[in-house]
Amino acid sequence: MNIPAELKYTKDHEWIRLEGDTAVIGITDYAQDQLGDIVYVEIETEGETLDNEEVFGTVEAVKTVSDLFMPIAGEVIEFNSALEDNPALVNEDPYGEGWMIKVKVSDSSELSALLDAAAYQDLIA
Repeated sequence: MNIPAELKYTKDHEWIRLEGDTAVIGITDYAQDQLGDIVYVEIETEGETLDNEEVFGTVEAVKTVSDLFMPIAGEVIEFNSALEDNPALVNEDPYGEGWMIKVKVSDSSELSALLDAAAYQDLIA
């Protein structure tokens, strides 16, 4: 299972990468593997400011639909529109081309409450 050391993780299997005051968010390799083939990603929160752990969208796989949770509070400023035409990018490259949203971070200190790669590995082991 691919768990990049430079990212932070949630217990709900989202990952987050900070780029200045913007956070890139997606689901983990483990999450996409458990979901199976992803057929649709729905994100209707662009332009909204959400608290951490609020639902920012859903991901639909062949066998289930799962909510997506904000790892930290902030304003959703961009949705990865490539996922509209090719939701399988989440399966193929969950930490790269399969990212889901970009968020303008409200309080970067919230990152300290998230899991590092080792703690996330322990969670899914």
